Amino acid sequence: MYILNFIRGFCMALADSVPGVSGGTIAFILGFYDDFVNALNNLISSNKSGRIKSFKFLSKIGIGWVTGFILSVLFITNIFEKNIYEINSLFLGFIISSIPLIVKSERKTLSNNKRNIIFLIIGITIVGAMTYFNPVTSSGQSFSIKYDNLNMIFIAYIFVSGMIAISAMVLPGISGSTILLIFGLYAPILNGVKEILKLNFDYLPGILIFGFGVLLGVLLTVRTVRHLLRNFRSQTIYCIIGLMIGSIYSVIMGPTSLEIPRPPMSIQSFSIIFFIIGCTLVPALEKLKDVLKNKERELEIESI
Repeated sequence: MYILNFIRGFCMALADSVPGVSGGTIAFILGFYDDFVNALNNLISSNKSGRIKSFKFLSKIGIGWVTGFILSVLFITNIFEKNIYEINSLFLGFIISSIPLIVKSERKTLSNNKRNIIFLIIGITIVGAMTYFNPVTSSGQSFSIKYDNLNMIFIAYIFVSGMIAISAMVLPGISGSTILLIFGLYAPILNGVKEILKLNFDYLPGILIFGFGVLLGVLLTVRTVRHLLRNFRSQTIYCIIGLMIGSIYSVIMGPTSLEIPRPPMSIQSFSIIFFIIGCTLVPALEKLKDVLKNKERELEIESI
């Protein structure tokens, strides 16, 4: 089970570290999303035995997540700005190929509650508005989280961004990295993490502020998401799909949030090759779900 959960966490980290689909989406595709959310909820509950069991489960996923995230950060930060249009084409492939998989897995819920399609429109509107009105795409400014650039307003901005980003990572929909891209903090956060790994601690205060926002976001989000999926599943799933559709616009506008802003993606800068690769990888993950399920059954039989 350790290797199985390590792989799950590793795959979630690869998704969380790039704008596109969230780690929650990967958990959804790989078939352990409900277990993941329930474990997070148990971790902050008063049930001691439930906390211990959930901690063991999440720690194995967490080790895989940290490994995947560090490797991803070291790789992405070296190529992100130089190859932004190719990478964003890959992200678009992730998003567009993930939407049919979620629709397929929730077909009964969605088809029986078509009146809730208004929540899909709400999801699209939320992300579109966040992208259009955010300070980076509207003013062309760029951010740095180095300690000498921090002030009270920027500290609050980083903190709130961390809260919202982790909320998106938990949801099977829009990626938390897409949220950071919208807020203009994707490249600064990744560069900050990379600099800390190089023992340059000038970026540590900004990363700690972001981390505290993430922790508070987890505490506020997990029970809310669990409640919504249990009691308002169709509305939540429609909204999640809307968020994903809206994030297509966010990824297209992504180059405007670079340290040196570049034009939004266009037909000319779009890479069909990287888009096809992105479209191929997500269905491959769905196939991986079946492999992991078979492996899980074999491990359970062996333990008996």
